[in-house]
Amino acid sequence: MSVSGLSTPRPLGSISGFLQVASLLGLVLLLLKAAQLYLRRQWLLKAFQEFPCPPSHWLYGHSRELQEDQDLPELLKRVEKFPCACPHWLWGSKVLFTVYDPDYMKVILGRSDPKPLGTYRFLAPWIGYGLLLLNGQTWFQHRRMLTPAFHYDILKPYVGLMADSVRVMLDKWEKLISQDSHLEIFGHVSLMTLDTIMKCAFSHQGSVQTDRNIFYHNDTIYRLTSDGRWNHRASQLAHQHTERVINLRKAHLQKEGELEKVRKKRHLDFLDILLFSKMENGSSLSDEDLRAEVDTFMFEGHDTTASGISWILYALAMHPEHQQRCREEIQGLLGDGASISWDHLDQMPYTTMCIKEALRLYPPVPGVGRELTKPITFPDGRSLPKGIMIALSFYALHHNPEVWPNPEVFDPSRFAPGSTQHSHAFLPFSGGSRNCIGKQFAMKELKVAVALTLLRFELSPDPSRVPVPIPRIVLMSKSGIHLHLRKLL
Repeated sequence: MSVSGLSTPRPLGSISGFLQVASLLGLVLLLLKAAQLYLRRQWLLKAFQEFPCPPSHWLYGHSRELQEDQDLPELLKRVEKFPCACPHWLWGSKVLFTVYDPDYMKVILGRSDPKPLGTYRFLAPWIGYGLLLLNGQTWFQHRRMLTPAFHYDILKPYVGLMADSVRVMLDKWEKLISQDSHLEIFGHVSLMTLDTIMKCAFSHQGSVQTDRNIFYHNDTIYRLTSDGRWNHRASQLAHQHTERVINLRKAHLQKEGELEKVRKKRHLDFLDILLFSKMENGSSLSDEDLRAEVDTFMFEGHDTTASGISWILYALAMHPEHQQRCREEIQGLLGDGASISWDHLDQMPYTTMCIKEALRLYPPVPGVGRELTKPITFPDGRSLPKGIMIALSFYALHHNPEVWPNPEVFDPSRFAPGSTQHSHAFLPFSGGSRNCIGKQFAMKELKVAVALTLLRFELSPDPSRVPVPIPRIVLMSKSGIHLHLRKLL
């Protein structure tokens, strides 16, 4: 009886001892992690000692003062108060060094620092590792391989295709509105730019805007925002569609033969050049790389131009005197707009000035990121060590009063012929070696869309629905972009 009574507690004692040891180890690890974070924060505080910023909490940083719809106004307050750049503490030892000075931009964009993996990694399931996400030598090889796809000889035939897509959208608008009625335009413009990409890059027949196809109607597949509209099924659909497009083209090219034979039959598109391209070692892109570059081009050539066009039309609606001057220039050049060519697009200087000024106020891509792989010294003598995360804010740069006097004023004369700016004061398509490879394509599409829209409609703002810019992957509006449209006789 006594032996039995003494033997029972031994397992309980062993479990209790194990829990005590585990608890002690957990506490030690927690203390070590806390010490690591503390030392990291102290290192960062020392690194940023030359760059003042608003007071931040040791745990939640500046998060309390930066609410979702106040990000940009708060950012602009910092631009006025802290010259060149300012640390933005996210939490604990997590900080972004936000840059909005052209000299700083030039130094950073002139280097080969990679994009921070953590910031961009969430895009990988959607678009894979194409030009947007690649770094280093692989990025360089892909960039060199894809550059011929954006030669002006390739782009010239696209103008007619762009115009066709814009006219489909404008025809839809005519049916949707009554005299002086309002319309939310971003969704329509986004579908139109998708239509354009499908026609120009992949020679798609028909119209994404009118085809009764459930895949195309699910525009959220392409709208890569952080608004919670992503899901696994949408990603699968996007990849399935891309693979189908690639496989069909491969089959067609096998029948048509070599590149020169294809060139004689029809104009080459983005996918043709992608499939015929060879790397320096003679190898072609893998199927995974092909899909990534196609997905990347569809995203970058779709959402970014949709944002740009929508905000440009809003800016012109807000400034009717500039809108009318653009319209008169376009009417004198195009008449009724029945025909528009590549050469026409270089003969609308005032419209181009207005487009650039709208891109200054509303840059389609509000910012990009870099991670310093070696120390950096800026022109004013201040420096940072390697390992710092950089946020290049094009939105803040374009609204910096030290760079652009009266930055909130819409003033197209800033871009008048003969005017001069710092080489890195205006970056709607980024800058340096990693600037947007499709910037010429985008500018042509912006001009076509603006010209044909102004010939058809008079635009005015809807005062009851003022857009609120919010920085996402592209510059969005929290409340949509609503305009009054009046059909011109």
